[in-house]
Amino acid sequence: MELVTHKKFKNGRLMPWGKGTVVSGARGFVYLCGNTATAENYDPTGKRGGGFTGDAAAQWRAILANIKSDLEELGSALDYLIRLTFFIKGPFPDGGVLSSPNFRLDVLDEFFAEHCPKHCSYNNPPPSEVIGVAALAQADIVVEIVAVAALPD
Repeated sequence: MELVTHKKFKNGRLMPWGKGTVVSGARGFVYLCGNTATAENYDPTGKRGGGFTGDAAAQWRAILANIKSDLEELGSALDYLIRLTFFIKGPFPDGGVLSSPNFRLDVLDEFFAEHCPKHCSYNNPPPSEVIGVAALAQADIVVEIVAVAALPD
């Protein structure tokens, strides 16, 4: 299997997301559900239990650890990520999602520097989207991340 993520440049400057990833020879793909940092007792059908009450950085760390674990459980790994989608809850003080205190590129880079350096924003991360939202599943959840990865041969 081969994954080639093409870097995205604007005016000669490297962007913190990939242009696209070309996958060849993969056995298949893993499409993870949206990951949030909900508490273990969260029961969405019974509307019981709580969301995660930590700050944005803590939520990012928990979600990224969940994604790593889920990928490994399903036969893939962070190395094979081909797409990430970030849903970020406001506020958006400067009008854009990247201005939200809930968007934590620093935590994302810290996590990938430790677990998969090739995906750091300053290296060659997978393509991604950052989408601003008014609300997520629970009031105290501020980020949800969806991941897609290839299954190696």
